[in-house]
Amino acid sequence: LGSSENMQDKIDEIKATIKFQMKKVMCLNVAVGNVEMTEKEIIVNTQLAANFLASLLKKQWQNIGQIYVKSTMGPAIQVYF
Repeated sequence: LGSSENMQDKIDEIKATIKFQMKKVMCLNVAVGNVEMTEKEIIVNTQLAANFLASLLKKQWQNIGQIYVKSTMGPAIQVYF
């Protein structure tokens, strides 16, 4: 945090950051919401995360096989195949 940066702006920026984690397997996990968010906010975050991930790949959506959405304790639901 630089001396000219607003701390609250930096906190808001970090809260809005999506972190993609990829281990040695061809499976990627990303958090797109939390319990305090509305259904609409989670839908928008999921769409943004998927589109951003596709933009990082050479063949875009052709390199994505499947997308599942899952809550912490719930079953996974396939939304892209």
